[in-house]
Amino acid sequence: MPYLIGFGALIVIIILWVISTQRSMVALDENINNAMSQIGVQLSSRWDALTSLLDLTKGYADYEYKTITETIKARRSITRDSSPEEVNAQENIISEAMGKIMAVAESYPDLKANSTYIKTMDSVNQYENMVRMSRLVYNDSVTKLNRSIRMFPASIIANSLGFKVRAYLEAESAKAGAPSMK
Repeated sequence: MPYLIGFGALIVIIILWVISTQRSMVALDENINNAMSQIGVQLSSRWDALTSLLDLTKGYADYEYKTITETIKARRSITRDSSPEEVNAQENIISEAMGKIMAVAESYPDLKANSTYIKTMDSVNQYENMVRMSRLVYNDSVTKLNRSIRMFPASIIANSLGFKVRAYLEAESAKAGAPSMK
């Protein structure tokens, strides 16, 4: 009889551990989804700021305006289910549009000195910094989930419940040498 009570207590402890592990992994997974959603919101805000910058360039260089408009039309929103590759692709499109806008501003010093242009450029830079911080939060959340998934004995629960190792948002090597947005 004491063996039966001990065995029953062991089963209850294992069940509680499985439930606790599953809840922990769900919380970590949701943190990753939330971080990706935040990146999407901030990238969308950057697109809006870029569109404002584009409107400022309209009166200066009609050809560049049309070219940049085509780039901006290719924009796509990031959702909580987006992959790191999709985020990087959208950031590359933003960088391309920014490069074109910067080239127009360099050609027209009075545009570059315009107070609205300066304020809008500051907004773009602010959103870029927010995206950078959200990328850090995303990668930190991915690290926590991946570590939890890979550690024994939690790995048994993770595999049986369908939790998968998530990919990190990698820094683009081209961004290391990117020009300043100011």
